[in-house]
Amino acid sequence: MSAITDGQKIVDHLKELVHIPSPSGFAEKAITFMKEFFEKNGVAYTVTNKGAIIATIKGKNDSRHRMLTAHVDTLGAMVKEVKSSGRLSLSMIGGYYWNTVEGEYCTIHTASGKTISGTVLMHETAGHVYKGMNELKRDEKHMEVRVDGVFRSKEDALSAGISVGDFVSFSPRFEETENGFIKSRHLDDKASVAILMHIIEKVKDENVQLPYTTHFLISNNEEIGYGGNSNIPEQTVEYLAVDMGAIGDGQETDEFTVSICAKDSSGPYHLGLRNKLVQLAEENSIKYKIDIYPYYSSDASAAIKAGYDIVHGLIGPGIDASHAFERTHRTSLLHTANLLYVYLQSDMS
Repeated sequence: MSAITDGQKIVDHLKELVHIPSPSGFAEKAITFMKEFFEKNGVAYTVTNKGAIIATIKGKNDSRHRMLTAHVDTLGAMVKEVKSSGRLSLSMIGGYYWNTVEGEYCTIHTASGKTISGTVLMHETAGHVYKGMNELKRDEKHMEVRVDGVFRSKEDALSAGISVGDFVSFSPRFEETENGFIKSRHLDDKASVAILMHIIEKVKDENVQLPYTTHFLISNNEEIGYGGNSNIPEQTVEYLAVDMGAIGDGQETDEFTVSICAKDSSGPYHLGLRNKLVQLAEENSIKYKIDIYPYYSSDASAAIKAGYDIVHGLIGPGIDASHAFERTHRTSLLHTANLLYVYLQSDMS
């Protein structure tokens, strides 16, 4: 069993993924991308009625299954109103604060399939016009999209094909630094999807025989709370969400290790599975942190709330400035990948 050492392959997958617009409710292109990946690697999959994808690699034991999940849906927005000025007010998709998208480039995805670029700004942005603009609240009332079109009225915007209900995606601004940092929006959770992609490639390329049939759920509604709460095969015993580790004051998680979650806002994760992950990390010289995420829930906790009788856990790379200007380091991606790789080849308790 060789360790995963090529972080660049994970980063390459990640770069492709973050450039596919996929706010919750608008993730079809990202799911299609994953279909093509599974087909290329000879992995059988099914698509759920909700639009998620479940890929399966059969193991030696087909009576007890594992399931790993990561999500391709991201934060985003929807056009709430076409203003008389031709600018757009937004309704947010997912849990973020308006100040985290102020000044961000965005794309409006019209019902006809046309895309139009714009910028998310506070209405009172002009410093030479609006006194006290720095004191105004960043909220749905004050934030709007300045559309890159000759729009002087609501009618101009409507004529261009923009309407209420159009999805709006935010520019990822992906960048990899020379010293190994990856900066981008949507690292939550496309970093973990990229990790699972590389693990699947390694399992297939090296003909690794997994001890248990293993399912990989790529969910598409996690950011709104119900991406992984259904379509779990009845043989599933262990369910591991691969998401992101939250960094901030009072947190142990950093950008250079794998974060193992003990508890989030949904409650504690399964102690036995957590201890097993810690043991595997220590036995394989994988750097890790144990942490509690105070304002967080996952596809694994959604499955528990839905009533599934499973052992659930949560791990992921450490992501700085989550739901905002996110950043991680390739060492965190590698430690997460290696913990998952040894976990997939370990015995259930």
